Amino acid sequence: MQKKKKKVRHWRDLSPRQRVGAIVGASVQFALAAAAWRDLAARPAALVNGPKVVWALVIGVNFIGPLAYFAGGRRTRGRLG
Repeated sequence: MQKKKKKVRHWRDLSPRQRVGAIVGASVQFALAAAAWRDLAARPAALVNGPKVVWALVIGVNFIGPLAYFAGGRRTRGRLG
């Protein structure tokens, strides 16, 4: 039994619409990560749920990391303790 060769898609194989979608998706991902890292750097450790180093690594995971940080990684001043 022969294995099927997986066709590799290159940038030049994408339609203009697919290229725009890839650029927009990457831009949103980088913007989310940059905003999350900036917030994490400026936020005191007491206002972060868990170690800042761990959150810095988690933020680097595609869309999920920054969204997880904004959803559950930050504390408000009223939730200290």
